[in-house]
Amino acid sequence: MDARDCDAASEPGPPPCSSVTSWWAMVLRNLRLFSCFCSALGSKIAAEYRNFTSKSLKEHIFPPLMNMLIYLNCITTPILVDLKRPETKIAHTVNFFLKPEPKVLLGIWHTVPSYRVEEAKGKCRCWYEASLSDGNPIIIYLHGSGINRAFCGRIKLTQVLSDGGFHVLSVDYRGFGDSTGTTTEEGLTTDIICVYEWTKARSGRTPVCLWGHSLGTGVATNAARVLEAKGCPVDAIILEAPFTNIWAATINFPLVKIYWKLPGCLRTFVDALKEEKIVFPNDENVKFLSSPLLILHGEDDRTVPLEFGKQLYEIARSAYRNKERVKMVVFPPGFHHDCLFKSPMLLSTVRDFLSEQWA
Repeated sequence: MDARDCDAASEPGPPPCSSVTSWWAMVLRNLRLFSCFCSALGSKIAAEYRNFTSKSLKEHIFPPLMNMLIYLNCITTPILVDLKRPETKIAHTVNFFLKPEPKVLLGIWHTVPSYRVEEAKGKCRCWYEASLSDGNPIIIYLHGSGINRAFCGRIKLTQVLSDGGFHVLSVDYRGFGDSTGTTTEEGLTTDIICVYEWTKARSGRTPVCLWGHSLGTGVATNAARVLEAKGCPVDAIILEAPFTNIWAATINFPLVKIYWKLPGCLRTFVDALKEEKIVFPNDENVKFLSSPLLILHGEDDRTVPLEFGKQLYEIARSAYRNKERVKMVVFPPGFHHDCLFKSPMLLSTVRDFLSEQWA
């Protein structure tokens, strides 16, 4: 052992009391942090308790229940469909996603006109996107409550429109299908404004039409009103089986009518819709529009009775300066709420109206 080793070995270590002091300081610091955490947690629990007890049980239950009943996005049939592979359900179609807001992705199917089916084989999304400017009119389809863009009735309507020479963009709102995000009226409106503006940016001079069915009519007029206020009126709007507003439609829904005679039930339903900010005011929105507006309704629609469509038509016609821009077509019995695509007069009705308005 040399002298340096001897010197190192003989150097005194830190006094034991120094290590104990450091350890004790660390314990006290952690205790203070734990005390602050407990205080903050206690305040949060107390606030949540006060918030919970400030409302009745029905106020806690009914708003989320009404949200679920209006949107029905918990229903995800058909279960075994891969939404990223639309070609398994309908030819000449591609899947893609748009991002209207951070953490929100919208799943969309783009179906090109049927006469381009051979040309579309094997093509990527870029080809489909470029095809939007080919001069064939474009329909952005906004479905009703529940399920997703792969529902058989929606696919059949898409096929009818595609056979008629239309591009069809079938959108799943946030919270539907494979689209992410939380379902709210404001959120759905934002989604469709994003889809419409994205489409218009790629369509050149090709006109773009919003087509809403049932709940989708409320989304369509909400979005159209915002776009109108921005100075970009929608090229055309088609409302299939529309209501005046969601409050009127809900309290007149056959299953809900059963509970009308229960004390306070009607008020509870309306209050829950207000709490969730669910209105979809078609009757107010149409007063601010100037876009060509076509209303389609089945005579035997029991889900959204024909009277709602007629009321909306009268409101729109009274509000529009150019009365020729508003039209309503009533379909004979047999097509109910979801089956207008089966009518042989549907395609000609739509094409004639749009051709006249876009001439």
